[in-house]
Amino acid sequence: MPPVTSGTLLGGKVLYRQFRTGNRTGLEPVLMAAFVPARAGQSVMEGGCGAGAGLLCLANRVSGLSGIGLEHDPATALLAQHNFELNGQHALRARVSAIPALPDDPVLSGPGIRRIDHAFANPPWHAHDSSASSHARRDLARRLPAGALAQWVRALAAQLRHHGTLTLALPASLLSAGIRAMEEVPLGRIRIFPFWPAYGRPARIVLLQGCANARAGSEMLPGLVLHEADGRFTAAARHVLEDGAPLMP
Repeated sequence: MPPVTSGTLLGGKVLYRQFRTGNRTGLEPVLMAAFVPARAGQSVMEGGCGAGAGLLCLANRVSGLSGIGLEHDPATALLAQHNFELNGQHALRARVSAIPALPDDPVLSGPGIRRIDHAFANPPWHAHDSSASSHARRDLARRLPAGALAQWVRALAAQLRHHGTLTLALPASLLSAGIRAMEEVPLGRIRIFPFWPAYGRPARIVLLQGCANARAGSEMLPGLVLHEADGRFTAAARHVLEDGAPLMP
């Protein structure tokens, strides 16, 4: 395995190792995990789980979850499994999978059977024809093939139980594409949660959440300002990023 660095998430509540070079974990998995409306005892799935940050943060907030992380890169999937075990989260597992293909796994659906209560993903954001990264692992995490966002939505939503949710972390530029993909599945009761880098600044990151077998329309939620004028995190952002608080009650 390539060299790793050791650190923590959620103000030290989660031990976290990631590769020294390549794609490094940002705020998105932590924020996304804070928006997933999971309850104790439910089953969750993360697409493109990386080294496991999103699943670890969600499992830290909600006890008794079982979950599966899907990761294209075998070395990264191995590191995610190591992080799950490092934190004693033995009900979480990482599997190698290139979405929309899903692994043969007992937690995933057979014909007419759906076992996942909540799915979430922070898919690659850059277009397939954008400049490639010189680092293969970073490039895999950054560039999305043409039409792949809709494929991710279909593959993950197909695993959801009745009224299960799919949550995506997206750049604001992909918001309309994300909504369209969810409506085509179809998912309903679509909720949009924007993040503003600072007061008066346009939102750059949004969370998008749809619900299986729901008919309600879209809802724009209040959102969260991440930084004060001096660059420090706002008190509300620290409550989520350090205390592990949910974004919604």
